Amino acid sequence: MTPKETALALMDAALKAADPHLAVKRNLGIEGNNLVVSGERFPFGGKIYLLAFGKAACSMARAVVDLLGERIEEGVIITKYGYAEDCPRLGRLKVIEAGHPVPDGNSLLGGKLGLELAEKVGENDILLVLISGGGSSLFLLPERGITLEDKIQTNELLLKSGAKIYEINTVRKHISAVKGGKLAKRVRGRVISLILSDVVGDPLEAIASGPTVKDPTPFGDAFRILKLYGVWEKLPESVKRHIELGLEGKAEETLKEDLPNVRNFIVGSNTIACESALAKARELGYNALLLTTTLEGEAREIALAIGSIIQEIARYDRPVPKPAVLIAGGEWTVTIEGKAGLGGPNQEFALSIARKIEGLNAVVLAVDTDGTDGPTDAAGGIVDGKTLGLLREAGVDVEEVLRRHDAYHALEKAGALLKTGPTGTNVNSLVVAVISKGRQ
Repeated sequence: MTPKETALALMDAALKAADPHLAVKRNLGIEGNNLVVSGERFPFGGKIYLLAFGKAACSMARAVVDLLGERIEEGVIITKYGYAEDCPRLGRLKVIEAGHPVPDGNSLLGGKLGLELAEKVGENDILLVLISGGGSSLFLLPERGITLEDKIQTNELLLKSGAKIYEINTVRKHISAVKGGKLAKRVRGRVISLILSDVVGDPLEAIASGPTVKDPTPFGDAFRILKLYGVWEKLPESVKRHIELGLEGKAEETLKEDLPNVRNFIVGSNTIACESALAKARELGYNALLLTTTLEGEAREIALAIGSIIQEIARYDRPVPKPAVLIAGGEWTVTIEGKAGLGGPNQEFALSIARKIEGLNAVVLAVDTDGTDGPTDAAGGIVDGKTLGLLREAGVDVEEVLRRHDAYHALEKAGALLKTGPTGTNVNSLVVAVISKGRQ
């Protein structure tokens, strides 16, 4: 393989490990009257119910139906508009397409039907819950007295406020009837959640706002966040009133303890994807190093940091000798001020790192694992030691392009756009660097 072919092969290995359908199949099985999940056995003598929500809901549900088929008593699947084609065809399963990233009436319907399903589960029954990215908006049920419009307005205020995602989730949980473990609290029988993580570090309480997981944050935290970011006075009255009731101990808190009837399993994540790429690199004979699966920051800046490690390997054979592979996963961002061009965080990462690897016998790809990087048809970018020279010859000022956040058009001129099409999964972003012996 060429270095570029190797980088693409490692990306393919990572995406295969993150495939929702295969992830469920790897982790779910039946042995006699036991449901086996990630090696743990759960006896079942009653009924099995299925609740799936998120952008990968249909693919995950199809794997469950392949295994359990007619054993499934009833189920509800909620996914994004246009994503239902992959859903299993079983009469007892209700399939709902809903709004993402902005929830709509169908999101509300999905929340109601999901909660009704959970409340049907008897003491000897099992509720299988399949959770994937997008679940926060696709599976939605505000607390009593709060309308869908109130919930949307609150979310928009928080998104514009500069609050961090975990802070936004803290507020979301406290105005929801199903998030923050409240769904699990309604189930009398066994709850088994299979989770595809789209959150850096895989904190269970943050994925889809943790409907089956205990939540460490109280109403006081939600109130503090709303005050801190200047949102409180702008909130709909229904939301303010609910938070106030919570502060007074008159509204239901989120789940605060592990429930003995609930088990949560991460079956797909950035960590699993990166580890698969690492194993493939070693299989191909490379000295491979997994740097981190929690890489965060401004795309162009962290690209320079990774680029410096690549330079160190190319020149001094440290921290690993050539031929080498570096792998990193996480979620990087682009901060835009004023008018911007076309691109995405992974394209900006690729263009930025091209400056550091010029002249080196190295290939670097940066990819969003869902196949869509920013508002473009590209998943990211793939560059090598010649990319910067090609851009100079084309009259492209890379520094100016980065300033304008127009990485797409620059990479297009260098033949360095990475296009995968929709992958059917989403476990954040991935960087693969292949450093070979010699020079370009």
